[in-house]
Amino acid sequence: MNHTYIPEGYKPVLDEYDTQRAIAYIKQTFQDEFSSALNLKRVSAPLFVTADSGLNDDLNGYERAVSFDIPAVGNDAQVVHSLAKWKRLALKRYHFGIGNGLYTDMNAIRRDEDLDNVHSIYVDQWDWEKVITRENRNLDYLKLIVRTIVNAICNTNDRLHVRYPQLRVALSREVAFVTTQELEYMYPELTGHQREDAFVRENPTACIMQIGGALRSGKPHDGRAPDYDDWNLNCDIFFWDDVLGRSLEISSMGIRVDAAALDRQLRISGCDDRRELPFHKSLLNDELPLTIGGGIGQSRLSMLMMGCAHIGEVQSSVWDHETMEICEKAGVRLL
Repeated sequence: MNHTYIPEGYKPVLDEYDTQRAIAYIKQTFQDEFSSALNLKRVSAPLFVTADSGLNDDLNGYERAVSFDIPAVGNDAQVVHSLAKWKRLALKRYHFGIGNGLYTDMNAIRRDEDLDNVHSIYVDQWDWEKVITRENRNLDYLKLIVRTIVNAICNTNDRLHVRYPQLRVALSREVAFVTTQELEYMYPELTGHQREDAFVRENPTACIMQIGGALRSGKPHDGRAPDYDDWNLNCDIFFWDDVLGRSLEISSMGIRVDAAALDRQLRISGCDDRRELPFHKSLLNDELPLTIGGGIGQSRLSMLMMGCAHIGEVQSSVWDHETMEICEKAGVRLL
């Protein structure tokens, strides 16, 4: 089913040339802002990992990785879904100390993604990871990092307005924090995504915490792989998108599992077979640093700040015929 829609009367604010220039400006400005605020250094990262390494992100658990064989290596590889696990291993390999971290440009293919205004099979994001102490493994520290990222986003938006005064998207620095269980109490008749829209409509910058575990209803708010975020210490950052009239998730992040949290979440999710994978064995043996990290969508941030109606206006991907027809009739340019 096609879920693409273009709001009535929508017109792109920038022409093709200024759109490309604005995308470049947003990406450069934001990565400077947030890497400085979080004390992160840029590193190079892989487009694919070996299938038997256990390093690929399983996302919600049903997405199929794009796989291929490498005859010269004698092994199969998978295009990454994200770098959630790879980053933590890299922090150890590169000898990052407490309070220091890394970020990288992550490009992925998510072949099973449903396509709509904000979803594409091509994913581009800043993946980041930072070494923390055991004392930092709490919700107060998570909230501190969320506010830091939101400030970096708002600083970038303010600077973009100076460069392109015709762009008028307003973003709030005031973050409303809520847990998924609190959302279920507030909106018991709604689905998880409907609860997000309802809350963010009233709180235009929001952080929804504790995603992955079962709620009182017996159902999780949304899926989360059991082996990177601690389900008690993770979150998604949302902004209200006035153009589309919906919440827009900009970042998925969290304090990562320690040995105890990994043991618990593997058991709950029925994934005990992963315990023998190299990455998981290292974690269970306390051989990896304690970290916090996440991903921040590059194209989503650009479409939000530029007031775009479709993610295809700010990234080049592959679309179905109906999406292309809908956009063409509405005068929306897909890159």
